[in-house]
Amino acid sequence: MTRHPSSATATDFRQHESVAVTVERFQRLFNTLSAGRVTGLAEVYSEQVRFVDPFSSVEGLEELQAYLDKVYTNVTACRFEFDDTLVSGDQACIEWTMHLQHPRLRRGRELAVHGISRLTIAEGRVRYHRDYFDAGELLYENLPLLGSAVRLVRSFAS
Repeated sequence: MTRHPSSATATDFRQHESVAVTVERFQRLFNTLSAGRVTGLAEVYSEQVRFVDPFSSVEGLEELQAYLDKVYTNVTACRFEFDDTLVSGDQACIEWTMHLQHPRLRRGRELAVHGISRLTIAEGRVRYHRDYFDAGELLYENLPLLGSAVRLVRSFAS
């Protein structure tokens, strides 16, 4: 008997449900993180997690904890709007908009950064997390002096 791509077994549904539950925990986690309050990572991430974003790559839960502690150190406020989520097997891709306030970016005014997180989930925990976003939109365009130069270069390219 040949299985058609559209046919699904009970195991497929359980895996999809497990991934969906983990994605929900992931989304809740990122809307609770703040300066001095980077907690709850072990409830979402595997001990062997690999995390990659445009600025860093870390291995393991301890390194991820240290990295996020550092990233959130001077953050005034941060919240995420999560949009479409695509799930296939143990993989999930989540579109998001991050609303961030940092005293050194845009003179402390809120900025919005669009991105996507790609997750691989095993045993109800995120084992691989890669964020894709424009580093210029987050950082370079919003720094004094450098921001003006980056925006000028972008205007020539468009």
